[in-house]
Amino acid sequence: MTRRITWTLLVLTSVLLVLAVVPLAVSLTARERVAYRDSQRAATRVIAAAAEEHLSDNKPPTVMRQELDAAARAGDCAAVYDASGRVVATTSCTAAQGGEAEELVEDVLAGHEPEPPENEGRLVAAEPAGEVRQPAGAVVLARSAGPLDARIAAIWGWSAAIGVAGLTASALLSVRLARWVSRPLSTLDASARRLGEGALDERADVGAGPPEVRRLAATFNTMAARTEALVHGHRAVIADVSHQLRTPLAALRLRLDVLAADAGGDTATEFVAAQEEIARLSRLVDGLLAVARAEQTTPSPTAVRVDEVVAERVAAWSPVAEERDVRLTVGSDGPALPVALGAGHLEQILDNLIANAVDAVPAGGSCTLDRGTLGDAVRVFVRDDGPGMTDEAKAVAFRRFGNPKARGAGLGLAIVHRLVTVNGGTARLEDTPGGGLTVVLDLHLWREDRPERAGASRSLPVLKET
Repeated sequence: MTRRITWTLLVLTSVLLVLAVVPLAVSLTARERVAYRDSQRAATRVIAAAAEEHLSDNKPPTVMRQELDAAARAGDCAAVYDASGRVVATTSCTAAQGGEAEELVEDVLAGHEPEPPENEGRLVAAEPAGEVRQPAGAVVLARSAGPLDARIAAIWGWSAAIGVAGLTASALLSVRLARWVSRPLSTLDASARRLGEGALDERADVGAGPPEVRRLAATFNTMAARTEALVHGHRAVIADVSHQLRTPLAALRLRLDVLAADAGGDTATEFVAAQEEIARLSRLVDGLLAVARAEQTTPSPTAVRVDEVVAERVAAWSPVAEERDVRLTVGSDGPALPVALGAGHLEQILDNLIANAVDAVPAGGSCTLDRGTLGDAVRVFVRDDGPGMTDEAKAVAFRRFGNPKARGAGLGLAIVHRLVTVNGGTARLEDTPGGGLTVVLDLHLWREDRPERAGASRSLPVLKET
């Protein structure tokens, strides 16, 4: 926008300057030429009047000589011709003599109006001495065109200076105007982008720019405040409800355990089924609490060694995997590069992914954790050879309760997605070659000179619900 406004005003100013300054300079140039010619002809007529007294009235040539001397002192060259075209008197220079001067004299003596030529930087004028139809002689005056050229050059120089000054002023004003309009819009755009990324406390500056932009910024702030209140209220409700449900669920489970100990037959079977449902509800509540905590996370990124965390989590989950006859392994060794993540986030991410894989893979299956690099990111793969997911299930897998056919609470992948994206990374699902599911995580590398490269400390993307 800044460039468009600047170029538009510059083009408009240039057109206006060309339409105004150039015709003015042309007009002033023409006036200077006419004025210079008139001054030359006036000087020629003064000498012609003195020459007429000498040629017609036979008076002494004293006055004529005085005028010729005055013309010489002014830098002009003059020559007086009689009725036969013979030179009677002249100044010291000979520019008023020669072929061109004689042609002018012939025209003047013939009673014609000569067309004064310009030759070698001099303007030549001829005037009759006496009557125009029957002149007693003629006077030719040659004057240097240097002063005229200097005046014309000054006119065009000042015109160019005015044009340049106008363009410069227009450029400065247009840039200032463009920035006055576009800078608040750019700031508002950045604020909207940060709000969309999850920085719910982001607000726009309402004190800069045109009134329309200030009103837009105020409207944006109102919208952002309402969005922040809604999101925080939503998270608070989930956390409060989940927390409040844990106590009665625990009490109900204890009561069922006591009743199941005294029951027998079909009643015991029903109690076992009820206990399983209570356990499922407890896992669901715990998952909701984990999601609420993840959504409220504002991590300060630290350097996390992916290889160490992967090895640690594989070692921690190996007993569980062996109990279910699932082979849990670490793939080929990748580069040992640190990534920028919040403290404990990678552990939570891998715990959820390994738990899902161990639950999904049948006995005799396997789950492998690999890692590699891609540009400025470390890529982590969690592969299993379980039943996998359909395309429809993968499209909604990162939503809370997105997969109704999930064995667990359906919140594990939602937590993973939240923890990855809040640190500026990405997560996606792919099919494992030969069958199964692969979770691909792209995590930003840790940089000593730019510890906030991942944008995690200020970027809080909201968990996708659609």
